[in-house]
Amino acid sequence: MNFVISATALLKHLKSIGGVLNSNNTIPILDCFLFEINKKELTLSASDLETTITTIVNVESSDVGSIAIPAKTLLDSLVNLPEQPISFIIDKAKYSIKLKTETGAYHISGQNGEEYPKMPQLDSQSSIVIKSDVLANAINKTIFATGNDDLRPVMSGVFCQFSELNSIFVATDAHKLVRYTRTDAKAGVAASFIMPKKPLNVLKTLLTGVDDAVKVEFNKTNALFSFGNVNLICRLIDGKYPNYEAVIPKQNPNKLSVDRSLFLGALKRVSVFSNKATHQMRLKVTGSQLRISAEDLDFANDGTELLTCTYIGEDMEIGFNSRFLVEMVSNLDCDEIIIEMSTPNRAGIILPNNKANPAEDILMLVMPVMLNN
Repeated sequence: MNFVISATALLKHLKSIGGVLNSNNTIPILDCFLFEINKKELTLSASDLETTITTIVNVESSDVGSIAIPAKTLLDSLVNLPEQPISFIIDKAKYSIKLKTETGAYHISGQNGEEYPKMPQLDSQSSIVIKSDVLANAINKTIFATGNDDLRPVMSGVFCQFSELNSIFVATDAHKLVRYTRTDAKAGVAASFIMPKKPLNVLKTLLTGVDDAVKVEFNKTNALFSFGNVNLICRLIDGKYPNYEAVIPKQNPNKLSVDRSLFLGALKRVSVFSNKATHQMRLKVTGSQLRISAEDLDFANDGTELLTCTYIGEDMEIGFNSRFLVEMVSNLDCDEIIIEMSTPNRAGIILPNNKANPAEDILMLVMPVMLNN
């Protein structure tokens, strides 16, 4: 079984699917890429059992067959090769692979491709077609807010909710929450699922620079994302997502408007002086002045910045986790942000003041922290 392929093209495709591989697999064959040759078409696969990605690349061949090739050895050898045709000569009886380049020859021991885990098939699935940039934006804007608590697995993924009116993507770790809505992405039928974090990160990388629409097919256990020559299928998180709408406060009479980049810069500078365990930061609003301060009593460190803002409401002092604020404000693309608050012990809402895209709506919620006065 032989084929010839461009070294650069092969490396690019392998890198795109390699993000799904684990470093400590219990099944040795999962340390490999699966190569399936069907004459002029080579299908490359990578899997960790939970998620499988395949991509198709054109090659010069007239053979049919499969072989599993160790991923690290192959990637390490390709990364140091200049652009040139590379010949794969495979002995299917011994599962050995010979790589022939313009200047050298290399031998790798592979495994039987027939033993590689098969990509699961979706039965009785629903589907939606969504623009690649919409999906990539949805992942970027929400994934940072997912949790890492093994006891609450539903919070470790992004909740995807589709309807005839819009598509909503939600992430929360119980301390912060992001709800990202698109009215230009609609489904023919109401449906929802919870997508794990790891395949979302891989998908985000795969969607970079892609213009194709993405077809999303899903049932109760798996979701399949198809675009271009790429297919990604992953196991969904089983469970009921919390009622996120119930935790979003509706009455927020205190509204603060401030320049996003100035606010973000001040947050980053002042956060250096916050307590390393609590990351506590204090926001005090009086009239049109916003005072941002943090202190670390253990080391007698403190920092304060004053910003001009537009404020409607009663003078207020509220505490937040500085890391959460920096993450949230960094993930907004507007010139000015609005922070809506009710009382110092209730969640604050962060919104963009001006929308670049009228079909896009984003709401971020952050829980306050108790201030030690």
